[in-house]
Amino acid sequence: MWQAANLSDRRRGWPIRHWAWLVWTTLLVVLSPLGFHVAAAEAEDKVQPPLQLEAKIPLGDVRGRIDHMAIDLKRQRLFVAELENDSVGVVDLSNHRVIRTLTDLRQPQGIAYLATTDVWYVANAGDGSVHLFRGSDYSPIGQIDLGEDADNIRVNAAGTRVMVGHGNGSLAVLDPSSRVKVGDVPLKAHPEGFQIDDSSGRVVINLPDDHSIVVVDDASLKQVARWPTRDLAANFPMALDQDRRNVLVAFRRPARLGAFSMEDGSVVATTPICGDADDVFIDQKRRRAYVSCGEGFIDVLDIRSAAYPRVARIPTISGARTSLFVPALDLFLLAARTHAGQPAGVWIFRPVSE
Repeated sequence: MWQAANLSDRRRGWPIRHWAWLVWTTLLVVLSPLGFHVAAAEAEDKVQPPLQLEAKIPLGDVRGRIDHMAIDLKRQRLFVAELENDSVGVVDLSNHRVIRTLTDLRQPQGIAYLATTDVWYVANAGDGSVHLFRGSDYSPIGQIDLGEDADNIRVNAAGTRVMVGHGNGSLAVLDPSSRVKVGDVPLKAHPEGFQIDDSSGRVVINLPDDHSIVVVDDASLKQVARWPTRDLAANFPMALDQDRRNVLVAFRRPARLGAFSMEDGSVVATTPICGDADDVFIDQKRRRAYVSCGEGFIDVLDIRSAAYPRVARIPTISGARTSLFVPALDLFLLAARTHAGQPAGVWIFRPVSE
């Protein structure tokens, strides 16, 4: 009797347990993907980005576009080209504050500091001049007129030559001792980003309006090679990957990074990057490349791989496209213009090792 009743009870209870089992199973099937994505998102949030924002140094009442930067390592002073403000801000990185603003400039673009002579060079797009300032007190000590649109500046490793891109197609060579122009390399178009490869004695130059990259011999100041960029256009920033002997060039149309062999200019790799790139730097210690873009991102690329894949995209602010990586201080500095209520400033990032 008990067994029959118990069996009857089980049969009457079975549908309830059966439906409970079905409901539970369905919930598991439906919710498990959600749970997986939530867990994945939480895990992603816990991963440290390769660049961590440490501080923002306000630049004061700076309007419009900000261009390139350079650093005096001994004093830890940063020069910031405030292009549309016709000024240069001098930032004390140790104390995170602006200590001087240099005025009476004409759309300053390129900046370089030469430690051997303790002189700052500021190239002006507005009148084609290069202004020289003493490193100790920022007093003006000279001016070199190049004609028009003085732009990027580079100094060779020996500190014996200062090169400035300018005009419709020229690379001026300045002598730091006499502070005069001693040479001019004719080019087919206005030079944008360029780099001096001291190991080979060559200068590699972006000519976006010519859809090319050209190579100039540093000794003879003659062009020795031209590499067409073909379907890649608007090549502005450039860096040298010395380990792989590649030239890294950031293009804006389309937004891609191209790696070119230093030997013959052949395309080694291309990879998508953020839009409106204006600076690219190599972090040799971590084998990374950093690309800063006006679209509002910093892209981090893995240069251990021949394909240069992107490993991180760090959001910044629209228009913040110029930057400076300082290996000696292990800092990545980003120039952020005034945007959406945020004041202009220098954002300080600290690279994080894997």
